[in-house]
Amino acid sequence: MDQRNILAKKIKEFEIQEFVGVTLKGVGLSKTKLVPTPLGEKIIIDASRPGLIVGRKGQSIKNLTSLLKKKFRLDNPQIEINEITDVNLDPEIVAERIANSLERFGLSRFKGVGHKTMSDVMAAGALGIEIIISGKVPSSRAKRWRFYQGYLKKCGQISIDGVRKAYKIAQLKTGSIGITVKIMPSDIELPDNISLAKEPVTEVEVVDAEPKKTDGKPDEKAKDDAKADEVSKSEAVEPEKDMKKEKKAKVKKEKEKKPAKKKAVKKQAKVSNKK
Repeated sequence: MDQRNILAKKIKEFEIQEFVGVTLKGVGLSKTKLVPTPLGEKIIIDASRPGLIVGRKGQSIKNLTSLLKKKFRLDNPQIEINEITDVNLDPEIVAERIANSLERFGLSRFKGVGHKTMSDVMAAGALGIEIIISGKVPSSRAKRWRFYQGYLKKCGQISIDGVRKAYKIAQLKTGSIGITVKIMPSDIELPDNISLAKEPVTEVEVVDAEPKKTDGKPDEKAKDDAKADEVSKSEAVEPEKDMKKEKKAKVKKEKEKKPAKKKAVKKQAKVSNKK
């Protein structure tokens, strides 16, 4: 019995959605939801033009409640209307706009309509959009025209839950034309969007090299370490001094050899002249 009740409620909700969609045309209807309450059934309608639903002095909304009460046998139906602020990010409203423009202007301007709606949706802040217009457009044979821009997921759980989808039908003289709209909003969290956080830089504490003192006396280990440092420094300085002395001695020897070579060359020149 529980399963039958659940199915009956879902079927009833679907029928109410279809009825509201047919009766409220040109209102910018997004979605309809049925919520059971202790006082009766609550019907939540999301639309871009709530003033048209309410009508003058609330007359149209009263007519709608009476129709729902009679047709679906609702005890105390209450209609709540929510206004949609960002119209270009709702696929239902976008698809309805395309269908209305095709019914008004015909198929001669379907490319301009597709590109215009696509640019409006991307300017509103969407990551990607896809519009598919299928039917006898514009020839006598059925075709599919695809308009797409941006980044749109096609597979995975994000394409099922994250991507917003809508389907509308436009009735023309040539026949019915299907319009599919898919929009990927910017507030969705993508699994392939990885951000690397930088590690905080730790400051290095400078420790003084002075020997530690205990009870006013310097530590013996600290003294030994200081002596060892002094010895290593002195040993490092001594070989440098020896290298400098050797370089100076080599320079002196080279200077002494140069005048001797010059004298020998002069003697050889004199001997050759005498001969």
